[in-house]
Amino acid sequence: MPNLPRIAIEHIADAVGQEVTICGWLRQRRSSGKIHFLVIRDGSGELQAVVNKATIEPGYFERSAQLTQESSVVITGIPRAEPRASSGYELDVVTITIVQLAEPFPIQPKEHSVGFLMEHRHLWLRSKRQHAVLRIRHEIIRACRDFFDDRDFTLIDTPIFTPNACEGTTTLFQTQYFDQTAYLAQSGQLYSEASAAAFGNVYCFGPTFRAEKSKTRRHLMEFWMVEPEMAFAELSDAMDLAEGLLKMVIERVLDRRRNELTILERDISKLEAVVPPLPRVTYEDAIKLLKEKGVSIEFGDDFGGDDETVLASSFDKPVIVHRYPASIKAFYMESDPEAPNLALCMDVLAPEGYGEIIGGGQRIHDYDKLLARIKEHQLPEEAFRWYLDLRKYGSVPHAGFGMGIERVVAWVCGLEHVRETIPFPRMLYTLYP
Repeated sequence: MPNLPRIAIEHIADAVGQEVTICGWLRQRRSSGKIHFLVIRDGSGELQAVVNKATIEPGYFERSAQLTQESSVVITGIPRAEPRASSGYELDVVTITIVQLAEPFPIQPKEHSVGFLMEHRHLWLRSKRQHAVLRIRHEIIRACRDFFDDRDFTLIDTPIFTPNACEGTTTLFQTQYFDQTAYLAQSGQLYSEASAAAFGNVYCFGPTFRAEKSKTRRHLMEFWMVEPEMAFAELSDAMDLAEGLLKMVIERVLDRRRNELTILERDISKLEAVVPPLPRVTYEDAIKLLKEKGVSIEFGDDFGGDDETVLASSFDKPVIVHRYPASIKAFYMESDPEAPNLALCMDVLAPEGYGEIIGGGQRIHDYDKLLARIKEHQLPEEAFRWYLDLRKYGSVPHAGFGMGIERVVAWVCGLEHVRETIPFPRMLYTLYP
């Protein structure tokens, strides 16, 4: 390969007038008599490379004529400003080396079925649309980490194999752990609670698993969550933190990923409307609102996807619904001292039909109360012995939440289905590739 400075396409403006090397793949090629126009992508961006027969050695001109879509190449050339180009720059090619001449690419600029695209997900990732989605996903994840790191939260990596359930025993993936039964983690929350008692404010960030036999556009079997947990904190602290996190995520994407939002044809005004304070309504008021809109629902019912959509449509930004009935929430939720039948919990519902993106609240910190709740839910007490221990040695009120990355990405990007929000989605009937 040529021994010249290698530059990423996104930084091509820094090298105008200098001979440099770019390494990438051919997006498309078109010819105009004695000139070949090569659109090259390298993962950071796209650039049109111009191969002029009049100024390049004949062998290189002939070589560029052989290129097929997705062929890998190393090109040396001199970048220059070109206002008519989509990137604002073009590269006048000096030499071109073919690393591998690609076979006919299966995905063409035509309509393909979802099944076909999912079967070729490993290649579909190369499209402009998927590239834009995953760059936005990366920005959202980076914003989450920066948000918590800047606030002195400590990152705690929680286990994937667990001996017990967190959200409910009916959605567990069971596996054999040598001579024991283990489960894939539904959440890192319980371990984050233990960590919060050691470090104060912590967060975990990793994959979680739910064996839900659901085929809706909002569900995956494997997804990523960021989960903060705060010692000496209550429900109001969790709501304030969630509001601040969403504010930073949206601001960061609007600031750094507008080009990707444009590629996705996202209505940016919908995101620009997401400014604090977010509306906060009680579950009881949410039920009243739904009834006013003609929804058949009663106090004590959990919200389905359609209910969340109707409720969130009443607002132009995410809405925080809090104090659900304790009977429909997880065993570890603290009850409201003013209304013991209600849990000190909250869900954040995104507008435009995207539903719940954050769920959390205040945890029970009293030993006897938590033990009673474990028995009430018929959970194995032995598996939660360590969790109960946390209530024996300096227990304090604590709170936190989990934010699902894929649902947030779907909402921010304006996607119809969460399958596009993660490189290799795991759905009810999708395990390949």
